[in-house]
This record gives sequence, C-alpha cells and structure tokens, in this order.
Amino acid sequence: MACLFPVMLLLLVLGLANAGPPDQAPLGNAHNEEMLSVRAELKKAEIIPTVIDDFIPYISVNVTWPTGKTADLGNTIKPSKTQGMPDVHLSADMTSSAASNMTYTVAMTDPDAPSRDNPEWSEICHWIATNVSLSSASGLDEVMPYYPPGPPEKTGKHRYVLLAFAPANGTTAPLDLTKPADRQHWGYDDERMGVREWADENGLVPVGANFMYEKNKKQ
Repeated sequence: MACLFPVMLLLLVLGLANAGPPDQAPLGNAHNEEMLSVRAELKKAEIIPTVIDDFIPYISVNVTWPTGKTADLGNTIKPSKTQGMPDVHLSADMTSSAASNMTYTVAMTDPDAPSRDNPEWSEICHWIATNVSLSSASGLDEVMPYYPPGPPEKTGKHRYVLLAFAPANGTTAPLDLTKPADRQHWGYDDERMGVREWADENGLVPVGANFMYEKNKKQ
C-alpha cells in the first residue's frame, strides 16, 4: 500500500477516498453515476474480477479505429473493422492539476483465447501504448505494437478489453515500462495471467476501461 500514498492523498483532496474498493482506489471520479455504470458493465461482462481487480474508473476511455468503429462497453464489432491501430482519447472533468498532467498508459488484452470456455492461451496482449495524456491523443509511445483482433473459427465471442492505467506514485514524468516477453499469457508462464500482473509489476493502477466483443464469422 505504500506506493499508493500519492493516489490516496489525491483522493482525500477530491473528497473521494471512500468511493472505491479499498485495495485499488482510483485517483478521483468527476462523474460518479456515469463511472459507476462503467464499473457495472465491467462486472456484468466478468472483466471485473477475471481480468482486473475491482476499481471505480475516473476517466473515460474512447477508442476509435480508422474504419470509424468504436468500443462501447460491450458492443460487437467485426474483426475486419479493427485491423488498423486505433486512436485513443482519454477524458475526465478533473479539477486536480496532478490528475490532468499525469501520464497514462492504455493496454488491450484478450482474456478469451482461444475461447471463453477454454482460455488456455489467456491472456493475449494485443497492445500497450504509454505517455498518453488527457489533453492530447497524439504523441503516444507503443510499448507493444498493435496486434489486431483475430478470433479463431468456432470460438464464439471474445472480449477485447481496453484499460487505462495511471502511475501509482502520481508522477507526471514519461514512463519507462517493461515490454512483455510474449503476447501469450503476457509472457508469464501460467495461464490466466496478463495485464493485471504486468500493471502491478510496473507500478500502475487502473483508472478507466472500455471493451467490445468480436467473433470469427465461421461459428
């Protein structure tokens, strides 16, 4: 918990220290009802707690592919529409300069590989981009190049989860993050390991999320 002290301090300033789960509190929450609805959708899709521990988002994660398709908390998109690297826009109505000036990281993971019923390859790392700011969507750095969704035949719908992270120590400096050793299991040896473990090792806490479903047309 020591590394979370700057996060908790900011929470106290915003009067939101009791708003989220005690072990993984967010930095703040400008639109409480809206963010609680995001959390509810993450729970409904079992992203919380399968992919990430419980948290209350404080920023919106808006993702748009070159085809114009967007992730919208569980909408379904054809894989052919998400082949190009997407644009990411993070937004929050924050009064804290610490939060608005912080450097964020966005990651995309598939916990349903090769299928949700048989996730023996899970998780698959599809993308990591860092040095993302609330003020601009440009200038991000890829830690793991974008690997477009490609769910195999007859594996049903896959959840593609996009998570935004902030540094637990509250730094506004550019981040120097480790690159996963592999995409499958995010380079870890065990099944069902991925973005949660990687974020923890890099001192990151979740602050926003979005997701969509995709499936192969041959079912």
